[in-house]
Amino acid sequence: MKSIRTAGALGAFACLHAGIAFAQNPSPIDIRGCAGIETDSQRLLCYDKAVGRDRLPQAAKREEPSAKSVSVDIATRNAEDVARPLSLLDSRWELSPESKLGTFNLRGYKPTYALPFFGSSSQNRRPHSPAPDHTVTTPQKLDDVEAKFQISLKTKVAENLFDDNGDIWVGYTQSSRWQVYNKDNSRPFRETNYEPEALLVFNTNYQVFGWTGRLAGIGINHQSNGRADPLSRSWNRVVADVGFEREGWTVMLRPWWRIPEDRKDDDNPDIQDYMGRGEIQVVHEVGRQEFGLTARHSFRGGDRSHGSLRGTWSFPVAGNLRGYLEIFNGYGESLIDYNHRATYLGLGVSLLDWY
Repeated sequence: MKSIRTAGALGAFACLHAGIAFAQNPSPIDIRGCAGIETDSQRLLCYDKAVGRDRLPQAAKREEPSAKSVSVDIATRNAEDVARPLSLLDSRWELSPESKLGTFNLRGYKPTYALPFFGSSSQNRRPHSPAPDHTVTTPQKLDDVEAKFQISLKTKVAENLFDDNGDIWVGYTQSSRWQVYNKDNSRPFRETNYEPEALLVFNTNYQVFGWTGRLAGIGINHQSNGRADPLSRSWNRVVADVGFEREGWTVMLRPWWRIPEDRKDDDNPDIQDYMGRGEIQVVHEVGRQEFGLTARHSFRGGDRSHGSLRGTWSFPVAGNLRGYLEIFNGYGESLIDYNHRATYLGLGVSLLDWY
């Protein structure tokens, strides 16, 4: 139950800023900032404003072009020539000065998708935890095939806190596993995870073995499932982000430290030994296809050594609609399954990809 108020507040927050984002156009400092805008019409308007074309007369005159119009056209062509595509991290996190679009523009964060097929090799019918009164004694009636969907958004709330660097972002991710085909059990939502977070993100620029260090950040992350005992699961973390990239590739290192809780309030005291103490994310773009791999590990040996791998493939279908394939193996596909090992396969569609 710990996250219900948090999730509600973040839901209202997302709706509020969605309205703000669509009510105003971003105002980039430089022509390259326009490349980070997702909508075609808004991106074109951004280019026009950047080079002054929005101030040209609407009715075209059938006469020899004036020196002023010629200069505007030349400026337009020159600006478009230098508008090089932004890198994945730069376009998603507005790192460089020319890519900044201001505050309170709603952006994608983690992938947003709907998977009508999400199958498990071993559904967790008796969730358990070492915490008192956190073990299900009667097996749940669950299907091995369900549906899964996720929404994930972020917005910048403060910009350039340290001269021309240091932005504060807030993000919200919600993922649900829905027993939609389980009509004998009234099609329940098996598990929903709520994940609000706040991050301080810095633009960096250094070289390591042919990779460019582009991002460094630190943040506070809360994750919970909003359930009552014995199904309640939650934890709070301080998460660091270090991002690297080269052409077509992005790598994010994410170590974290769990914020300690009182023993009586801890739903899952051993969660770090299963869901890990850090992860590495690798994203590779091939044309309009995107491949992702996320690896987590506990960084402990013996019977405390656990981890997981999650692979994703996103590919164009029609317009902005993309196909989406997800494969997961290991511990912690969701919070209720943090200490349950299984393999999952999901297939569906996505609207937003990584970052």
